[in-house]
Amino acid sequence: MAHRGMEYLGLSDINGPLIAVDGVENVGYEEMVQVRTSKGMRTGRVVALEGKRAIVQVFSGTNGLSLSDTASRFTGEPMRLALSSEIVGRIFNGAGDPIDGLGPVYANRFDDINGSSINPVCRQYPRNYIRTGISSIDTLITLIRGQKLPIFSGSGMSHNKLAAQIVRQAKLSDDAKEKFGVVFCAMGVTKDVAEYFRRSFEESGALARVTMFLNLSSDPIIERILTPRCALTAAEYLAFEQNMHVLVVMTDMTSYAEALREFSSSKGEIPGRKGYPGYLYSDFASLYERAGVIEGRGGSVTQIPILTMPNDDITHPIPDLTGYITEGQIVLDRYLDQQGIYPPISILPSLSRLMKDGIGEGYTRSDHSDVSNQLFASYAKVSDARGLASVIGEEELSDTDKQYLAFGEQFEREFLGQGQNVDRTIDESLDLGWRLLSILPREELERIDEKVLAQHYGKH
Repeated sequence: MAHRGMEYLGLSDINGPLIAVDGVENVGYEEMVQVRTSKGMRTGRVVALEGKRAIVQVFSGTNGLSLSDTASRFTGEPMRLALSSEIVGRIFNGAGDPIDGLGPVYANRFDDINGSSINPVCRQYPRNYIRTGISSIDTLITLIRGQKLPIFSGSGMSHNKLAAQIVRQAKLSDDAKEKFGVVFCAMGVTKDVAEYFRRSFEESGALARVTMFLNLSSDPIIERILTPRCALTAAEYLAFEQNMHVLVVMTDMTSYAEALREFSSSKGEIPGRKGYPGYLYSDFASLYERAGVIEGRGGSVTQIPILTMPNDDITHPIPDLTGYITEGQIVLDRYLDQQGIYPPISILPSLSRLMKDGIGEGYTRSDHSDVSNQLFASYAKVSDARGLASVIGEEELSDTDKQYLAFGEQFEREFLGQGQNVDRTIDESLDLGWRLLSILPREELERIDEKVLAQHYGKH
């Protein structure tokens, strides 16, 4: 690596957040750099190497730097995050520095924010669920420990409220003895949204188990690229060193991808789809794949990345690539949002691919799978009945179709719509599911075993 005491005086180029230092030797990619000016120190990292020229990304921007009197010192180390068990309950900025006024973290260790890759052979299949207290998620799109389950939203929809509610309410099943914590990572959010999250967690008492990383829209975009990496490094430490089950909520991945696009174009790279860099897929994968359960370690890392789809377009590169890497998605629906239904989760395009092995007897309840399948099937028929009603009129529908319309209305109002402060247990959600299914004639419930029907139909 570079000689630690050696400083390179002068810059050969300044371009946006990037500076170029010539004549460097033994410098590594991702290495941290201290940039000294007459007005103080700044920090940067090496983002490209071209022969003896190093391109350095300056975190706080290059305003006020001059080509002649700037000195660069290469540290020989990647960026590391200070870690100890006391990071729980703390608030950090996007670069991992405390911003809650409680002083620095007394670190047990410093870990590389890029993480170390998990050996696929050591990964365990995710089982057992995390309860969010939200009926539509717990019953129909169950979140499994170690899973990555993104929320696809649109601009102006209530994904921030949903994120805050999940952080406040999430817990392991009631009889679980293990420790549980949340790492909350906000990228490119406005000051009032950051304040909303902080206040929401403080008032509900959830902050005591939350580690927050906040990158504001006014902060440098370079910091935005570091924020999820710092958050996931903290999560991995709590999960695999402190044996906690950690839920990581990251909002908004679209801000992160836009920062990556801006940074990529300032490096002069050739753009890919819609101007995003060609490596957007592998960059997303380097974040999302840091979820999972490792054999022999007590904890797990579960991720809920939240992204706003530009123009509500699910085929846009950001949701498209996210959907490839993750195990399912929760899709929010603008029509439900406009009807005042909260959370406006559109269940038909939503799914959780790992759900089938983490629910049922021993995990949630033996009838969970039956209720879930039947609610999906019945709600699919609701849209058929609504389509028919819009053509021939509601009066002309058969009695069964009218019952489907009644079921659909109550399902959206009572099951999907449950309010920001309502926390339902898995039993309450499943019982509510049965109550709604009992609106339909018994012979319509063909996804449920006769024995289970006898036990629950019309009983709730």
